Amino acid sequence: MTIKKILLTGILILCTLIINAQPYTLSGNIIDDADKSALIGVSTSLTPISDTGNKIGNVTDVNGNFHISNVPAGTYNFTASYIGYKKYERRITLGNDLNLGTIKLEVLPTQLKNVVVEDKQIRAQQLGDTTQFNANAYKVNPDASAEDLVAKMPGITSDNNGVKVNGEDVKQVLVDGKPFFGDDPAATLKNLPAEVIDKIQVFDKLSDQAQFTGFDDGNSSKAINIITKRGKNNGQFGKIYAGYGTNERYTAGGNINFFNGDRRISLIGMSNNINQQNFSTEDILGVVGNSGGQNRGGGRRGGGGGRNSSRGSFGGGGDAGNFLVGQQAGITNTNSIGLNYSDAWGKKIKVSGSYFFNATDNNNNTQLTRNYFTTSDTTLVYSENSGTESKNYNHRANFRLEYNIDSSNSLILSPRLSVQTNDYTTNLLANDTIGSNSDAFAPMPISSTGNSSIADNTGYTFSNDLLFRHKFDKRGRTLSLDFGTQLNEKKGTGELHSLNSYTDPALADSLNQQYTLYNNGYTLSGSINYTEPIGKKSMLMINYSPSYNKNRADKETDSLNAATGIYDLHSDSLSNKYDNTYITQSGGINYRLRGEKLSVMAGLNLQYATLQGEQTYPYSYSLDKNFTSLLPRAMFNYRFSKEKNLRIFYRTSTNPPSVSQLQNVVDISNPLLLKTGNPDLKQDYTHTLIFRYGGTNSKTARNFFAFLYGSYVNDYIGNATYIPSGDTAHVNGIVIPAGSQLTLPVNLNGYYTARTFFTLGLPVDIVKSNLNLNAGLTYNHTPALINNETNYSNNYAVNGGVVLGSNISEKIDFTLSYNGNYNLVKNTLQTQSDNTYYSHTAAFKINWMPYKGLVLNTDITHNYYSGLTNSTYNQSFFLWNAYAGYKFLKNRALEARISAFDILNQNKNIARTTTETYIEDSRTQVLTQYFMFSLTYTLRNFKAMAQGSNDDARPEYDHPHGDRPPGGGFGGPPHGGGMDY
Repeated sequence: MTIKKILLTGILILCTLIINAQPYTLSGNIIDDADKSALIGVSTSLTPISDTGNKIGNVTDVNGNFHISNVPAGTYNFTASYIGYKKYERRITLGNDLNLGTIKLEVLPTQLKNVVVEDKQIRAQQLGDTTQFNANAYKVNPDASAEDLVAKMPGITSDNNGVKVNGEDVKQVLVDGKPFFGDDPAATLKNLPAEVIDKIQVFDKLSDQAQFTGFDDGNSSKAINIITKRGKNNGQFGKIYAGYGTNERYTAGGNINFFNGDRRISLIGMSNNINQQNFSTEDILGVVGNSGGQNRGGGRRGGGGGRNSSRGSFGGGGDAGNFLVGQQAGITNTNSIGLNYSDAWGKKIKVSGSYFFNATDNNNNTQLTRNYFTTSDTTLVYSENSGTESKNYNHRANFRLEYNIDSSNSLILSPRLSVQTNDYTTNLLANDTIGSNSDAFAPMPISSTGNSSIADNTGYTFSNDLLFRHKFDKRGRTLSLDFGTQLNEKKGTGELHSLNSYTDPALADSLNQQYTLYNNGYTLSGSINYTEPIGKKSMLMINYSPSYNKNRADKETDSLNAATGIYDLHSDSLSNKYDNTYITQSGGINYRLRGEKLSVMAGLNLQYATLQGEQTYPYSYSLDKNFTSLLPRAMFNYRFSKEKNLRIFYRTSTNPPSVSQLQNVVDISNPLLLKTGNPDLKQDYTHTLIFRYGGTNSKTARNFFAFLYGSYVNDYIGNATYIPSGDTAHVNGIVIPAGSQLTLPVNLNGYYTARTFFTLGLPVDIVKSNLNLNAGLTYNHTPALINNETNYSNNYAVNGGVVLGSNISEKIDFTLSYNGNYNLVKNTLQTQSDNTYYSHTAAFKINWMPYKGLVLNTDITHNYYSGLTNSTYNQSFFLWNAYAGYKFLKNRALEARISAFDILNQNKNIARTTTETYIEDSRTQVLTQYFMFSLTYTLRNFKAMAQGSNDDARPEYDHPHGDRPPGGGFGGPPHGGGMDY
């Protein structure tokens, strides 16, 4: 009996130890005691009673929820702390998973609101995978926009090419976690005033399905979430402006926002001829109605991509306008209007939507020089002067509905529609000259063209996505079903008139043609994901994703019949009818392990793809290709501390050729630069590896970020260019006169690229400013065929920059910046064409309010570039703008302003484009000097906060109604790791 008692006692002790060793989870929700809004980024911690030095914790997410996982059984002191709020403390005992329910934090008494220690103010925090900037730590002038504010934050830039964070394009800007003006980041940044912003969050936004499952599906994108201040989410704000100036320059427009809790309504509009433009990439690419140079041909990914081109645009281009994205070169008259709406319909439904209309009339003159790489000692130079007028009309709408059916089921519906019309007329003169790298004889002209083209295109794209998500009773077990559709259509007519001459006078000809084109297509896709928890730290996901894509491309070309005077001479070689079908089925399994500091994910999908093509005119041709691919992916995430985080991603993907790349029809819109497709193309296969490291130091207010990216592509879709060296050549039955060339897409191996980007932000207390440093290195290794010989173009680019932004007060706001770029291009063929070039941009901007309502503003930018083709492009110039204004009426709401653009009359716009087959320098028309008088009325009407609320309102230009203390807000970014368990 004694032995049995001993064994029984031992078993009981062992069971007790096992039970006590079992890790548990502490969870809860933290809100503001006054307005009941969720608090984001609250620090929560558990300190064992027996070991006060061993502390564990986490921060609240976008909904105010927190989860502290893997906690051993025992008794702890629990604390929740947040700047501007009283600390919450409580003793708890864990023997099972415990949910503390809702915890209400009280705002500190108002008498503490004026106790501000500016040099200790937290500028940035690392909240898991999110970098959060404190807007109050970056002082800007009272009229500043969100764009002005983020420009002072490390790693964030906004220019004519869009918004970037640490070198990556921002695809969406959210406001309090909700879509704002769809997927147009600049629309939000340029129309939202800085004074309503409390926090700026930068993160990788996962797809809706990935957010739910917690498994990254490869569809993440860089996003910014703007958290508004407490009190600024209830009221009306905006501005209305109008101005008229010299050279008949004018501008008028405005924006007004109605915020009432969850309901957000925003209206924007503009009309001007000073290059303030309002359109996204979707607006200007939908009908492929390019403005200027659309007849240049050649280059870039298989005659239409962009992966292997390196383009830099230096200086000028016009006055950056409201919600500018993808600004066109030249001079543009713009008329546009936009509407954004978001709301909560009861407790279960959230909706958001936006509508844009844009009408633009663009005029642009372009001068360019293109140096081709050849297989011999000769040099081939293409020169062009062109003038284009382009009219574009676009309607763009999107809608999103989230329906939480119950605690276990939800639906998300996301339709989008874009309808576009584009008309353009282009006139160009171009010629090819040939020279020698070794002999000193002057280059000789070998061909020329005088070309006039007219086009009228219309098109639309429609897409819809329906996602159903279900949570089972077992925590972590989920099922999600996604179904997507996409429809597109483009149709157009055009005319081409040209006179062409070549080395052989007998080949000189003229063209007088009309054409019609019709493209349409649709895609049906689906995805089924099932997740199953394995213990408390691990999870499995099984997924299956089918897709069916169908496209049709028809083109008919007829020449003028001199005898009849009508276009009835049909051209078989310039006409084509082609159908393309791409079907994929992909399925696999993924595993995820998540601990307190370490998270890993690994998965493997098997994809079976079928590429089918059928040409019915001018002759019958069909293809049927099958591809079987293994698509591995992995993710590693390690948190060194609350403020330091490392993420590593590895992904693989396939990319099919487009219908235009497959269509075997010759494009002779520029007879010197012929283009055609290749029906024998295969899909490519891409490996991508990404490293991201982010770290912040709240005590020193320093922020550091490192980004490394690498990519390798098998069966890369590149270019094959055929340049006759003397006599006329024939390729695939196509006649290439000497002095002309033909480019078509082909599959090649040996493409890879790598780039790095580093940013460092730190305060410079001696001048009360913030200093942001950045540096990067890019390398592209791109294959191409030139007369059937392989050329590898190696492009090295080194860039570095510095931004010093004032943090003195709202009355003096300055920014000093410098950015330099050094490029080296080396080729395996014709090494004599190797080239180095350098450019830099140095800028100074200041806004000064010396006395009451007087506002003085000036910005000056120096642009310099060297190593380009000749003195036409090697330029050094200043762009200097300035204005003086005075604010009056109540709250200084009305401003009268006199402004000057391009005071020195030196503005220029020059760009270099480097591909695997040529180097191009171009110079386009820009807006030049004008002076303008304008009036601007600013509306600020925020509802008063309850007594006892915090308020750090800006003096004289804000209403003292209270802001949320640092860390507050009303929502947050939908990102990160999906289901918690």
